[in-house]
Amino acid sequence: MRAIGVVRRVDDLGRFVIPKELRHDLGIIDGDRMEIYVSNGMIVLEKCRPSCMFCGNHEGLAEFKGNLICRGCTQAAKRI
Repeated sequence: MRAIGVVRRVDDLGRFVIPKELRHDLGIIDGDRMEIYVSNGMIVLEKCRPSCMFCGNHEGLAEFKGNLICRGCTQAAKRI
């Protein structure tokens, strides 16, 4: 990804626009959910990825009663 420097003004509701070029480069489309958090004094925006409801793993997910669970947690639950 190429570095771009863009300055945006925050409006009175706390909103700003992420430039179209940057959204395209990151695969962000209308309706995507974004996670917002603070890390090392910086505001971080990250596209939400599905994750296991127990451990947060993003791989090997299966849906069970409307919740996502990874293979590892599924196996652990079977042993109980």
